[in-house]
Amino acid sequence: MFWERSQAAPGIGAGGFWERSQIKHQRLHPVNCEAFRGLLSGGYGCPMSEVRSARQRATIQDVADEAGMSRGTVSRVLNDEPYVSPKAREAVQDAVRRVGYVRSAAARSLVTRRSGAIALIVHEPSVVVLDDPNIGNILIGTNAVLSDADQQLVTIMVDSARDSERVVEYLRGGFVDGAIVLSARDGDPITGAIEEIGMPACFVGHPSDAANISYIGIDNRDAAEQITRRLVDTGRRRIGMLASGLDRDSGQDRLAGFTAALGERFDPDLVARNPLFSYTAGAEGMRELLERAPDIDGVFAASDAVAAGAMDVLQRSGRSVPSDVGVVGFDDSAWALRCDPQLSTVRQPARLLGEQAAHQVLEQIGGTDDGPRGLLLPTEVVWRGSA
Repeated sequence: MFWERSQAAPGIGAGGFWERSQIKHQRLHPVNCEAFRGLLSGGYGCPMSEVRSARQRATIQDVADEAGMSRGTVSRVLNDEPYVSPKAREAVQDAVRRVGYVRSAAARSLVTRRSGAIALIVHEPSVVVLDDPNIGNILIGTNAVLSDADQQLVTIMVDSARDSERVVEYLRGGFVDGAIVLSARDGDPITGAIEEIGMPACFVGHPSDAANISYIGIDNRDAAEQITRRLVDTGRRRIGMLASGLDRDSGQDRLAGFTAALGERFDPDLVARNPLFSYTAGAEGMRELLERAPDIDGVFAASDAVAAGAMDVLQRSGRSVPSDVGVVGFDDSAWALRCDPQLSTVRQPARLLGEQAAHQVLEQIGGTDDGPRGLLLPTEVVWRGSA
């Protein structure tokens, strides 16, 4: 007679590891032997020997036996080599499906010396990654191109110095063939590791210490200058900025563009600084600016999420947007349309940034690139009701 045990402690399910301390009131129940034999037969009345265990991987020999072909013929079909008849190729492909054969990535990488994977390294706190539509659109664009090229996208979030060290070792381990890096900081060890390894790579943005690595981006300084001038043209006189991400090129360039647009009217006391491009950063920065300058009548926020936080604080303080304070942002993300009134902003082509970065890495892997290069994509000022 067979026995089963029941009433495991919460969280202990079928197939879990059993420990004496985790089992409450263990009882033994008789199990019908015929039913148990049915389970052993795979539940379909066939002998256990004919049911492939989930732990057993089908081999090339299994495919060859099923197709009635030699191992050599099977290998040529799997490697998409010539000199195989259409009939034989079809027979092998049918056999692959029947036996459930899956090619070993490790074995394939030994032959090709490639992993078939590209890393997308996002140098942002996880709360920003999940809250930033631009990062999502860059990821979508990257994945679309890599998927078409039969490459696997591996997304890595870097939130601390310890994360950077871990990623450096990961890259050196040869687990990916190339890397796309978002929001890299100057002096980031990941940048140094990519150069040292000679790994195919492309940055979204252009850190100053990555002169020998290809990049894709936008002219953040020019775009910030354009939208600030547009805000000035509405008659605003006390214009402040919610600056974010000043530890990277995008944040630095947006502040530089804002400063250039105001010229002699620039007041450093009307700049609130925060490391994150986030709603919370915008709310905190706006409260800070209102304390310093209650008469402020215009705000340039370094991102749409920052602008959304600022608008909520302004409206809760009794100020009307745009009648009392005009607000403009940057990105033209989903945040811009959530705002009420909708946000005037700079549109940047986030998805295209991801696509172009992926193309650059694939060209480097394929040996068809002409060396490190930079590409700036155009932006556009989108004027809505917030200013």
